Amino acid sequence: MDNTYFDVRIFYPRVASNSNQSISKVYEKHEREKKTGYLHRVIEVEKSSFTPLVMSTTGGLGREFKKTLKQLADKKAKTTRFSYEQCIRYLRLRLSFAMVRSITISIRGHRRRLRGEGSRDEQIYQCIHVFIFRPMLAATP
Repeated sequence: MDNTYFDVRIFYPRVASNSNQSISKVYEKHEREKKTGYLHRVIEVEKSSFTPLVMSTTGGLGREFKKTLKQLADKKAKTTRFSYEQCIRYLRLRLSFAMVRSITISIRGHRRRLRGEGSRDEQIYQCIHVFIFRPMLAATP
């Protein structure tokens, strides 16, 4: 089975550097930056695929993020008794809560240590993986 690596970027669209571009161009710019940094390594070394998950603080999602959510909801709907609409709603809800949890953890820290020892960046990555992607792929709505 092919592995897929995700990398999340959340940006504020109303900063001065984005004021002369359309919002779709800003999403494309952030997706391109993520791909420039990670795509080659993931394909060549990990023999996997890579998808940048770009979202804005105002709630918008990048093109590839939307596509990924739709694919996950479609797969979930086909393997369960739930409709596509129920699955996409559930995934968006889980994503929203996971992002809030991740932000809270990054601001105040954990109440307990995570399983793996390491830097704060590794801990935040583990939280995002545990709270977003594992439930998105495994849990039923």
